Amino acid sequence: MPTGRGLLWLGLVLGSVCAILGTGAPGSSATDALNVLLIIVDDLRPSLGCYGDTLLRTPNIDQLASHSLLFQNAFAQQAVCAPSRVSFLTGRRPDTTRLYDFNSYWRVHAGNFSTLPQYFKENGYVTMSVGKVFHPGVSSNHSDDSPYSWSVPPYHPSSEKYENTKTCRGPDGQLHANLLCPVDVAEVPEGTLPDKQSTEQAVRLLEKMKTSASPFFLAIGYHKPHIPFRYPKEFQKLYPLESIPLAPDPQVPAGLPPVAYNPWMDIRQREDVQALNLSVPYGPVPVDFQRKLRQSYFACVSYLDTQVGLLLSALDAHQLADSTIVVFTSDHGWALGEHGEWAKYSNFDVTTRVPLMFYVPGRTAPLPEAGEKFFSYIDPFESISELVEPGRQVVDLVELLSLFPTLAALTGLHVPPRCPVPSFHVELCREGQNLWKHFQFDDLEEDTYPHGNPRESIAYSQYPRPADFPQWNSDKPSLKDIKIMGYSIRTIDYRYTVWVGFSPHEFLANFSDIHAGELYFVASDPLQDHNMYNYSQGRDLPGPPRP
Repeated sequence: MPTGRGLLWLGLVLGSVCAILGTGAPGSSATDALNVLLIIVDDLRPSLGCYGDTLLRTPNIDQLASHSLLFQNAFAQQAVCAPSRVSFLTGRRPDTTRLYDFNSYWRVHAGNFSTLPQYFKENGYVTMSVGKVFHPGVSSNHSDDSPYSWSVPPYHPSSEKYENTKTCRGPDGQLHANLLCPVDVAEVPEGTLPDKQSTEQAVRLLEKMKTSASPFFLAIGYHKPHIPFRYPKEFQKLYPLESIPLAPDPQVPAGLPPVAYNPWMDIRQREDVQALNLSVPYGPVPVDFQRKLRQSYFACVSYLDTQVGLLLSALDAHQLADSTIVVFTSDHGWALGEHGEWAKYSNFDVTTRVPLMFYVPGRTAPLPEAGEKFFSYIDPFESISELVEPGRQVVDLVELLSLFPTLAALTGLHVPPRCPVPSFHVELCREGQNLWKHFQFDDLEEDTYPHGNPRESIAYSQYPRPADFPQWNSDKPSLKDIKIMGYSIRTIDYRYTVWVGFSPHEFLANFSDIHAGELYFVASDPLQDHNMYNYSQGRDLPGPPRP
């Protein structure tokens, strides 16, 4: 049940929604316009059944994928929360938003850029935010960019404030601020968890919107599997420790330039990790704790899957599945021991590649028949006889920047023009590709992706560093401390990264000041462990010391 504060928020929001529905939004779109449900997950790599992971139990997300267009190679533009979210919600790259950390608001710092939800709001949609959509704090003006982006006040679960407090019961029976935190939900403060609260609030909003005369844009941001791994303890049972494999490449690659490595300082601050007394910066983490860490991440993903299942089953229950586009994605990935790393904060595929799927009724799947359920809830604890196969798939490389223009195209709105260079003075434009061409199907029954040339597709990512060698703020340097920027180009065949000098005062990279480079050939080195850059340059650069 909602707390007193939650009830106050709910009354305010539902009152606002009812007022909007009663008067009709100015300039509202046609009543048959498609709604949008945007599901944003925090720190989720494509460790899902629909992406070929046979260990993970994610039946509800897999079910969504079976009715969706699934992008196999989608990439974030920076592997850290605030810069990534501001990037794809504005349709601008980090070099345009000028946000590489958590400490500035783009409307003041870079330009008064329109956002994806703002654009829908200005075109007659009721726009609503639940959970972690924009990153809280300065980067969204301490307001989730309200009122620009949202028709009603954004909602944050009341139990968010306990995420990093001592709510994890350790082997000693005492409460700790641990990284690994399976809990008895009935015993935690308020008897609930943030993602459970977010699902409940989103379901209430869907119920109110089912009779809306205006279309809606509802964004829901889930916290898990972001650290700490705080989740209902029963989900551990899905992943017995003896079944948990280690990362296939748990060592720091010998040819990795030190500037490319992130020392995962944030998890080192947790009490259970501090007790391991790990060496800085390379570790390594003891093997038994590696298994526990991976187990908890997987358990968090299955817990997340249940919340997505409850949300989507409500979409069915309120007869909205035939009129609502559903987008599922993550702000970036997360390393689970690959390259000896345990976080995001890098340019590797494991941290920049994200799940991305679009369910578009009548396009990616036939419209459901009367009474037909597309999204019946599936309990991950029940036996599943066979994996649910994804629907249509695209292998072309795409960027999260494409969310803005693609959703505009899919809902029939005018697609914003491509941005000029520079575009700081342009309020409405987009730097990402419109992915509309991938939704052009000749036969709804044919489970193939449109044929194109994947070698023509490119995805760009970047990451800042304060120094050439790992130090205490290498993972999350403040703007003033950024001295080096790693620019990465990912094609279907290779990932190429160059680390160059960067001026935080002028926001300029100096490509004649090369500190290090990386070159990985994906076909022969899919895990990106063998850096061929030195060979391509005909010279040797120092690698990191071996742990």
